[in-house]
Amino acid sequence: MEAQCPQCDQTMEWVNGHYHCVACNSDYQQLANCPDCGQPLQELKACGAVDYLCQNGHGLISKKRVLFSYILL
Repeated sequence: MEAQCPQCDQTMEWVNGHYHCVACNSDYQQLANCPDCGQPLQELKACGAVDYLCQNGHGLISKKRVLFSYILL
């Protein structure tokens, strides 16, 4: 999955469990939020697949609907 740097809009690289922007030399953690309530989603990983679960009553959320954001590490 490609991620764009929130600071300079360049494509970031996945490095050791976080995203790194070479252009502005910044590291970011990716957050997944529910599109219905805005709360953090639980990430479920199994057999190479990643699914997202809203624990606030919205159930499984399609990866296409997840609101991804990035925080500076």
